[in-house]
This record gives sequence, structure tokens and C-alpha cells, in this order.
Amino acid sequence: MKRIIILALLSFTAYQCSAQQQTSNMITPQEREKATQLLTQTESGVFDAVKGLSAAQLNFKPAADKWSVADCIKHIAAAEKELWAMAEPTLAQPANPEKRAGIKFTDDDLIKAVEDRTHKSKTFAALEPANSPYKTVTEALAAFRSNREKLIDLIKNTKTDLRNHVLVLPVGTYDSYQFILLIAAHSNRHTQQINEVKGDVGFPK
Repeated sequence: MKRIIILALLSFTAYQCSAQQQTSNMITPQEREKATQLLTQTESGVFDAVKGLSAAQLNFKPAADKWSVADCIKHIAAAEKELWAMAEPTLAQPANPEKRAGIKFTDDDLIKAVEDRTHKSKTFAALEPANSPYKTVTEALAAFRSNREKLIDLIKNTKTDLRNHVLVLPVGTYDSYQFILLIAAHSNRHTQQINEVKGDVGFPK
């Protein structure tokens, strides 16, 4: 009987160690909350920025080479889908923590860099508004909401070790958690652009 009790205790201890190891490999509650808040707030920001706009306002361009509000929305929606499509396959692969040495940004610095509109950059051709799969603002917003809600659900519930599934991309090296922050910050970057368009002196009243 004593031997059975000892074996049971050893099994329970092994289970505890295994559970602790799995938990340590998951993002922390604070990280989940931070990403959830950023994803939720930046999603609301997009919808708030376009609420009540007329067709003339949506399609107004400050200049021939500038984007309209509609262009921004189509880009945001396309990027939301395509950026995560770049990251998601990494989660199905074995963790690659040895790649973390290539990460150059802290989480906060990454968010700030993406949101900083003083530094301009040209998007990929596939993400240009003219190449967006979404032909209307309504369609783009619906796709954006659907894909954003999937990300929010993932960050709330995943047990995957996001920190040690690292993406090595032509545009930089990020862990999967950081890449989710990048996607959220990206939508805010273009929400700022929408507000710039709305602030133009020629913006329809």
C-alpha cells in the first residue's frame, strides 16, 4: 500500500512539473491582456474613424497620389488577412527559440515604430488598395472585423508558445506574439492616416 502511495505521489509530482513547464511556455496573463486591449482598441479605432462618412467623404483624395479613406480601409483589411497568413504557418512548426537572437525590437518599441507616421514606407504591391480583394468599404470592414476577432480569440485562448515561434522575414525578425502586436499597430497607423485625410482642407463637408 505504501508503495502505491509513493508511486501516486511521484506521478502527481511529475504531472505538476509538466503542467508548470507548459504554463511557462505560454504567454503571461499580462501579455494576453496587453495584446487583447491593443487589438480591441485599434479595431474600434478603425470603425470609429469611418462612422457616418458619406460616399464622397470615403472616396476623397487629398491629392492624386494620396490614398482616400476607402483606400485605407481596403489596405487595412487586406493587410489584416495577409500579414497573419505570413505568421500562422510558423505556429504549426517546432519552436525555434534560437532565432530570438535576431529580434531587434522590444514590444513597446515595435508598436511605436509601426504607429509612427513620421516615417513613411511603401507597402507591398499585394496590399495596395487597387489590388485589394475587397471592392467596397462595407466588404473590407466585414473582413477586417472577422479576421481581427479571430486574432483576439487566439490571443485570449492559445496555449502555443508564441514567444518561441519566431518569424524570420525580409522585413525583420519577430516572435509570433510581437507579430500580433505589429498587426494591431498597423491598423492604428492607417487609422491615423484616415484622420489625416479627414483633416484635409478639401475634405467634403
